[in-house]
Amino acid sequence: CLETSSLPTKIMSFSALLGFCLNGLTIVSFRKIKELQTPGNLPIVSVALADCGICINAFIASFSSFLRYWPYGTDGCQIHGFQGFLTSLASISSSAVVAWDRYHHYCSRRQVHWSTSISLVIFVWLFSAFWSVMPLLGWGEYNYEPLRTCCTLDYSKGDRNYVTFLFALAIFNFLIPGFIMLTAYQSVEHKFKRIGQFEFNTGLPVKTLIICWGPYCLLYFYAAVQNVTFIPLKLQMVPAIIAKTSPTMNAFLYSLGNENYRGGIWQFLTGQKVEKAEVNNKIK
Repeated sequence: CLETSSLPTKIMSFSALLGFCLNGLTIVSFRKIKELQTPGNLPIVSVALADCGICINAFIASFSSFLRYWPYGTDGCQIHGFQGFLTSLASISSSAVVAWDRYHHYCSRRQVHWSTSISLVIFVWLFSAFWSVMPLLGWGEYNYEPLRTCCTLDYSKGDRNYVTFLFALAIFNFLIPGFIMLTAYQSVEHKFKRIGQFEFNTGLPVKTLIICWGPYCLLYFYAAVQNVTFIPLKLQMVPAIIAKTSPTMNAFLYSLGNENYRGGIWQFLTGQKVEKAEVNNKIK
């Protein structure tokens, strides 16, 4: 959402293109390779689908940055804000479902059934849609970002309407998913310590969540207590650019970083069948 000649915009555009290709590959591989079609992999596909949506949102922002104005009007701004929020919230919540699945896979050794996995994914998207539609109904508001080349939650007002929506949004869509991820991966880490075998970096998913979405949360909370007009416009855009890198980070974390899922992708690309009859979800 910066000028097209700026390095941050080029980084955002490249990250969006890379993230879209990698997550698209994740989705297509799941669809084509039977070994990947397990209940535990469905939340990974949900993350990938949401991340593709984030990338599309970034493409639109990059194009308007190239034009140096928003060409889609007020209705287009509302749609862009809704679509960006929906996919961002779904990506975060789907990551929490992946963490929940990892906990059951490694700690309880109970097999997650298709009905459970499908129900959780549907809930994630309906829950995300609920919070994303609230600004369209008057609780919160979608508006142009400072440089007026993309749209998101309007944090410039800092009134009671914004503050109440912000705190509810943060609790249910960032803190709770983050808590689920933290406790789930801590339990998995303790299990790894007991058996003396660490199968993946249990701290990486939570760190990725904080790095990608933490700056956005800090900006929103700062706007709730202080006047953001004192922050330079281009500096206000930094959290958005960092958040747009999450699709690429998630692709390397959940699919390409997963030894067996990576094997399924390799099978899709080359036709060489993976050795294992069933693909488990181990994030290496």
